[in-house]
Amino acid sequence: MDTPVNLLHLDRQGLQAYFEGIGEKPFRATQVLQWIHQHGVTDFAEMSNLSKVLRQKLQDTACVTPPKVLLQQTSVDGTSKWLLQLDSGNSIEMVYIPEDDRGTLCVSSQVGCAIDCSFCATAQQGFNRNLLAGEIVAQLWLAEHTLYKQGIRAGDNPDRAISNVVMMGMGEPLVNFNNVVSSMRTMMDDFAYGLSWRRITLSTSGIVPAIARLKEQCPVNLAVSLHAPNDELRDTLVPINKKYPLADLLAACRDYIEGKNRCKVTFEYVMIKDINDSPQHARQLVRILQGIPAKLNLIPFNPFPNTDYQRSTPEAIEQFRNILMNSGLMTVTRKTRGDDIDAACGQLAGQVQDRRKPRQFKNIPIQQEPLE
Repeated sequence: MDTPVNLLHLDRQGLQAYFEGIGEKPFRATQVLQWIHQHGVTDFAEMSNLSKVLRQKLQDTACVTPPKVLLQQTSVDGTSKWLLQLDSGNSIEMVYIPEDDRGTLCVSSQVGCAIDCSFCATAQQGFNRNLLAGEIVAQLWLAEHTLYKQGIRAGDNPDRAISNVVMMGMGEPLVNFNNVVSSMRTMMDDFAYGLSWRRITLSTSGIVPAIARLKEQCPVNLAVSLHAPNDELRDTLVPINKKYPLADLLAACRDYIEGKNRCKVTFEYVMIKDINDSPQHARQLVRILQGIPAKLNLIPFNPFPNTDYQRSTPEAIEQFRNILMNSGLMTVTRKTRGDDIDAACGQLAGQVQDRRKPRQFKNIPIQQEPLE
């Protein structure tokens, strides 16, 4: 092999195929998964339960190479943000959010984003490419082992720094379906991170056909970036709504949780002053969510350069929330975290080179090939 295979890009099935391809038993995959993901080892010479011959074979044909950390910032509230270098000048951002009972990592799935939501800083960067599975998993790898060595733990869990992962960083995860699903399978693998599906949340702007595929292949928690209670407004805020309108999206959400006891869809709703925050909007939201087991996250808008939007007032947010709560909808006002380092929801930007404009993505390509 001329180019070493980066083993971060392979889930367990991929590693099994790799070992078979170099004449080794497929059970080696579980051993190497543990060394890489549970112990953070990148030097094959340290993998002591592998034979010297196999370790040399790995040295000759493979590598474990995460993205380079260009910058790490820490907010006054404990939130951390990393800028990670990829190729050709591209970079992405990931964010760690500490809570009393958990440690959550917000993971990116694309370089930039083609969805073009008007209230999101990532959308203003344009789009370059999908992340590979290993580039997604590597974000968890970097954060887990960096923070653990610093003595940071997920709540009172002595064994790990990251207890929850949200696919809510740069990009639309369901457009990069196969790589995202492969990376989440590694996150859930007992020989890697062993995360329960309940501790992984995928946030989508509403790629309806892919929601059904996700239920079949990797049914993690679903979060939907709603942000408007009617098609006219949502067409402006979330332009993919023109392709997948609310009626289709909400039907897909109902189907996603059908048969899953005590499971709810999380709907994210950015509160933008005088745009989507009136009592009338709240009442419309109550009507369209009737019959869907749901949780509402109200997210105060987080400003970024060159935007005309403003954050809703605390009074408007409280009034909006009260209407939802009084109707029986579980509603939480999200606490703004990391805004002093531009790490809050909607502020991630990274550095996107050779960008393609969102207007070129009226028919956004979704990975359609089957995933084993």
